[in-house]
Amino acid sequence: MTSPLLTVGFDLDMTLIDSRPGIRATYAALAERTGTYIDADLVVTRLGPPPETELAHWYPAERVAAVADLYRSLYPEHGVTGATALPGARESIAAVRAAGGRAIIVTAKHEPNAKLQVEYLRLGPDAVIGNLWAEQKAQALREHGASVYVGDHVGDVLGARAAGALSVTVPTGPIDAEELRSAGADVVLTDLTEFPAWLAGHLETYRTAPRA
Repeated sequence: MTSPLLTVGFDLDMTLIDSRPGIRATYAALAERTGTYIDADLVVTRLGPPPETELAHWYPAERVAAVADLYRSLYPEHGVTGATALPGARESIAAVRAAGGRAIIVTAKHEPNAKLQVEYLRLGPDAVIGNLWAEQKAQALREHGASVYVGDHVGDVLGARAAGALSVTVPTGPIDAEELRSAGADVVLTDLTEFPAWLAGHLETYRTAPRA
């Protein structure tokens, strides 16, 4: 069955990709550059929000914006090649395409870095939209007509709900399945290897549902 109007949004870090090695390396480089101690191993256990949130733990408030800019400038050299696609990521994007739909990435990651990351891993989405966190993601989801948003964080659930999209989640990031359910996720999968089968069932249910 084809669904020409189907658009599925995906989060990037810890949903489609394991970015922890590259982010850890970037924070280590940032710590060395600024002479400030950062526990990079701790940092990668709480990924999701923009770096300003994390950097506020390590730098005084008046330095956070400048240090965040420095972090983003270091990411292309230190972060991109450290990431890997998570199991099922490419197959999930392919499943959307096979259904006649569009797959977009909506992420809090700095958009130029997100595009570099996606290109390096050859994920091949139809669009990459960055610099959006939590409810802000609804802006891009609505603009692209996404009816499903897939993420790993409570912030992704908030974004999906604000956009009126179905919230599909995977506990492959810092948030466990129970917390995702409690946050209001409509669907909690084990990981993205389950997404193609879920999507097929979702589309079949939609196709056979009685119309008002």
